[in-house]
Amino acid sequence: MIETTFMFFNEIDISNLEKIFRINLINSCSGYKSANLIGSVSNAGIPNVAVFSSVTHLGSNPPTLGYILRPTTVPRNTYKNIKETGVFTINHIHKGIIEDAHHTSAKYPEEISEFDKTTLEEEYKGNFKAPFVKGCPVQMSMRFLEEVYISSNDVTMIVGRIQELYIDDKLLKADGFINLSEGEVMTINGLDAYALPKLEDRFTYQRPKKN
Repeated sequence: MIETTFMFFNEIDISNLEKIFRINLINSCSGYKSANLIGSVSNAGIPNVAVFSSVTHLGSNPPTLGYILRPTTVPRNTYKNIKETGVFTINHIHKGIIEDAHHTSAKYPEEISEFDKTTLEEEYKGNFKAPFVKGCPVQMSMRFLEEVYISSNDVTMIVGRIQELYIDDKLLKADGFINLSEGEVMTINGLDAYALPKLEDRFTYQRPKKN
């Protein structure tokens, strides 16, 4: 058996790292992250779509999700739109759109829609005001609930409640499980690396062993 060797960084080492190296290191050490496009629209009717890797499950009843908003020292068009309208969408990034999805991280002024700068297509369902991303295998319409400020890092968690859930019917299993690997749903490693996970196994609900 080959012994694994480890690079070691303590807190002081991390603080003294070159900026870009530190950003890449800390953004990737937490593990694979969700890859989503958040769709929103301004009061002026300008649609916006942007990639986020921090969307996370908060609870099933009520069905709530959250994402992390970086410091608002620069314009945050998605956040502005959500606060104006109270709604947004979450769309899973699939293998076929990763290049355009990643380009939505570019900082366009609010009067320019990222849909116009990529091949991503906006899609509207029912009476919901915010745009979905056409072709994404899982799409959610969200209602803004609250924002929770995290002072230790000057970030905010934006919390929303699922209003509607659209799932490619090939992915939905009898017990409610969504097999994302069958939809080629991507994940993000660090800031700019996209990976395609593969389902290896599923396990039953675990209870303590009796002996």
